[in-house]
Amino acid sequence: MGKAAAGAFEGIVAHAQAPRALHKKPGLAKAKPVSKPQAGKSEPGMRGQRPKTSAGKKGGRRDNRRFQQTTPSRLESKHSGISVPPVGEKRLRIVPLGGQEEVGRNMTVFEYGNDIVIIDIGLQFPEEDMPGIDYIVPNVDYLKGKEKNIRGVIFTHGHLDHIGAAPILLKQLGYPPVIARDLTLALIKHKVEDQEQGAASRLKMVRVKTLDDKMKLGIFEASFFEVEHSIMDAIGIVLKTPAGTVIHMGDWTISNEPLEEKEISYKHLADLPRPTILMLESLGALKKGLPPSEQEVHQNLKNLIKMVPGRLIIGTFASQIRRISYLIEYAEQIGKKVALEGYSMKMNIEVAKELGYIKVKPDTLIMVNDIHKYPDNKIVVICTGAQGELNAALSRIVTDNHRFIKLQKNDTVVFSSSVIPGNERTIQRLKDNLYRKCDNVIHSDIMEIHIGGHSTALGMEEMIRQVKPTYFLPVYANHYFLKEAAKIAFRLGFPEQNVFVLDNGGVFEVDEHGMAKVLKEKADTSYVFIDGLGIGDIGHVVLRDRQMLATEGMVVVTVIIDSKSKDVVGNIQVTSRGFIHVKENFDLVNETKRKVQKVVKDNTSKGSSIDWDLVRNQIRETVGQFLFTKTERRPMVLPVVIEV
Repeated sequence: MGKAAAGAFEGIVAHAQAPRALHKKPGLAKAKPVSKPQAGKSEPGMRGQRPKTSAGKKGGRRDNRRFQQTTPSRLESKHSGISVPPVGEKRLRIVPLGGQEEVGRNMTVFEYGNDIVIIDIGLQFPEEDMPGIDYIVPNVDYLKGKEKNIRGVIFTHGHLDHIGAAPILLKQLGYPPVIARDLTLALIKHKVEDQEQGAASRLKMVRVKTLDDKMKLGIFEASFFEVEHSIMDAIGIVLKTPAGTVIHMGDWTISNEPLEEKEISYKHLADLPRPTILMLESLGALKKGLPPSEQEVHQNLKNLIKMVPGRLIIGTFASQIRRISYLIEYAEQIGKKVALEGYSMKMNIEVAKELGYIKVKPDTLIMVNDIHKYPDNKIVVICTGAQGELNAALSRIVTDNHRFIKLQKNDTVVFSSSVIPGNERTIQRLKDNLYRKCDNVIHSDIMEIHIGGHSTALGMEEMIRQVKPTYFLPVYANHYFLKEAAKIAFRLGFPEQNVFVLDNGGVFEVDEHGMAKVLKEKADTSYVFIDGLGIGDIGHVVLRDRQMLATEGMVVVTVIIDSKSKDVVGNIQVTSRGFIHVKENFDLVNETKRKVQKVVKDNTSKGSSIDWDLVRNQIRETVGQFLFTKTERRPMVLPVVIEV
């Protein structure tokens, strides 16, 4: 995008995103162009990007869509099969194994010579087209054979999209050293122990005691800096190498009117050895203006705790430990009792109490089964489930499936959380059900009661201005957020050839002269699904079959054939699940049986052995085509042929 092309459109967008905030917070000055680093003549725009192609096969099954799918399924592997060459001498390589095309699955590999450092090992929650899947973890095939080179895994903070895959992948990688601050380490330890009893004893945990700590990890020198986020002990990371310096922010924000009046500056990052590579989490690239005032949000929550007529039920993220601690402390001040509900909520608060992050009198926190012992206006329930998760506490309360909490008309229910992309329908349904049962439902559309942990576009501008990086890599968001983050840098005058938007598996390198490029080869980052105790045993073919079963149903055709006469013995049985109700469709079922009988007759003969594969395939094809002509639906057809 050249200067001319950027002109009018980018000016309109910049004006729309900035005006509300610029008059509201004097500290965020009007945008000034970033000084242009070395900008050699390389092709403009997002270099190294490859069109998305699929290596997956259709599997021979016909597609009954009226309009054919023009793009490959994202569930199928995009890996070209071409292996990534070894990293060259005196080169810094950065390979994101997740987090560049989705929210979650965050994991990035940094490689120099024979030394590897990893930042974050997170999970991704399943989407609506992934039936039966518990969650998705990064694919670590790129690291096979290199496990002994991993000098450490640094975790930026304790959210599941950054630590959730650690119990599985740390084991696969041979338990390399784990580096983080106290709360993050404690949460990882609990997750690993939950996954496999006794496994936490294998962890090699390295504590970041203070932000002045420096660690040698092979050729890498790691140091840390404070960032603001919605969980305690979040850190940013600096990785110094001979080829360049990486600045990785993790998840971050810039608070508006924070509760603690201390300003966090990132200007010192501009003095690091160059070239510098800023990896900036970009989930808020489309949010304009300032985030809500932290002081206003907490005052609103305090007013609710103080003034609601009945019980107060607050649904929030279990990781919002700082906010939960404020709520508990204020409830204690005015003589109210707090019940925590939800496994992750109880575990996180217990960990925070052990670390001394929450100080509360023993009688303030009560068991949820004891809330009936106190007046309704003395009860505050803080629970999980504000995203509408099926078995989480709030969902069970709303559906009357909770053992101890039954909603009453004078209860007040508060959604103190943001909507995770993809959960909009589920949360809307949860709100609808709540409004039917309760007169007082509070969410962000009514008053400011939640602050997200991700910066707005204005904060991203401020970060780029303060850090003044050589290269800019937006990370940790869907692809379109990353592209919008790149546009923010362009509006600040950042040279286009120094901005790189990577896909998962993209290989970014900086050589000894500070010149950057993206290789044409990509690491394999295909989905690794976790289903129950299975790790990676569910592939895109199985997912496609589950989707077909969910949308079209299945038909089982059972036929018994006499081994001598080759005649059908007894009645052919047609069983339907999710396709038709057999008892109401006798004509269709009987005609299907006649089709099967004809297939058997045409493909068998006396005196010769039966080609079982041929008979089964012919039944599948004939019945499938027949049912489609009659119903315009194509169920999965499972033929069972038995010889007697």
